[in-house]
Amino acid sequence: MADKKNYYEILGVSKNATEEEIRAAYKKLVKQYHPDLHPNDKLAAEKFKEINEANEVLSDKQKRAAYDYEMDHPNAGGMGGMGGAGGFGGFSDIFDSIFQGFGGGAPVQRDTKGDDVRVELRLSFMDAAKGCRREVSYFRDEPCSACHGTGAKGGTAFTTCAKCGGRGQVRISQETLFGRMTRVGACPDCGGKGKKITENCPDCRGKGYLRRETKITLDIPAGADTNSYIRKRGFGQASREGGEAGDLIVVFRIEPHKLFERKDMDLYVDLPIPFQTAALGGKVLVPGLDDAFEYTIPEGTQPNQVFTIRGKGIKTRNGTGNLYLRAVVEIPARLSKEQKAAMAQLGGTIDLRQFEKAKKYSDTLNALYGKDAY
Repeated sequence: MADKKNYYEILGVSKNATEEEIRAAYKKLVKQYHPDLHPNDKLAAEKFKEINEANEVLSDKQKRAAYDYEMDHPNAGGMGGMGGAGGFGGFSDIFDSIFQGFGGGAPVQRDTKGDDVRVELRLSFMDAAKGCRREVSYFRDEPCSACHGTGAKGGTAFTTCAKCGGRGQVRISQETLFGRMTRVGACPDCGGKGKKITENCPDCRGKGYLRRETKITLDIPAGADTNSYIRKRGFGQASREGGEAGDLIVVFRIEPHKLFERKDMDLYVDLPIPFQTAALGGKVLVPGLDDAFEYTIPEGTQPNQVFTIRGKGIKTRNGTGNLYLRAVVEIPARLSKEQKAAMAQLGGTIDLRQFEKAKKYSDTLNALYGKDAY
């Protein structure tokens, strides 16, 4: 038991945690470590797997009871020579036999869903913002259409398993520490499927799937963002056990724009403004999602001042964002003698009180040192 994982620590709950606390902790961690939020991150994927494994045990009363017993009796697995061919490997197997061995229950073999397929799709900034249609092409194990994924010729060339009578399970009696116990196990003849193929499908040779290229057209809604995704049910890998196919998960990667920055549905633009336009006011052309348009800059605009244009952001089914313009006031770096003279003459006619920040700075300096700043 030295290598037994501590499921309580994995979920971050105490051993006495209630079902509600376990459920809440699981939901929080799933959102934090979901693979869609950590593409190609092996550590996050392993953590996500551990979280699901811990929840599977601790959310089931019977499995949790068996797990707690094993945690409290770390050496129980080696008692009485029960690890041999006719016995059990440890107390988890004993508890499994107790909990599963009476009264039948569901078949052991379940139609396991196929694996999901993850595909990344790059979109331009505008296509993501306004919505578009794209075709995605990828390879997957596609359910065989000739046998409907059964692996049997025509989807019907199979017979009911004689050993289990089609139930997929058989009762197995074994001697345990508590006496003779009976548990339910998968039928060894049919592997728990309840049926045996009499003639393989000639197309897939009994596998139930074929490796093929799949193409699908997606209608991508306006507002798609990096790491957002579309899930298409049934377009993933075929199931190896006759269940439904997995899903296709298309994750978006959005390319940057030359002018726009984006936060959710809002758009931000750094707008360069010549110093004379900032001082006197004037019209400038600003970018929009559909076209550029004129915007009036008020006189006396200050550096980093932000103007809000409502309804000019990204339009989605959940609402419309705004466009924010941040004034980047530019001062000319090179002036001619005539321009310098004109600037000096103009500066002499402007009272310091017209410069709010400069006036406050000069007053503070004067109060501290008895000198004017300008």
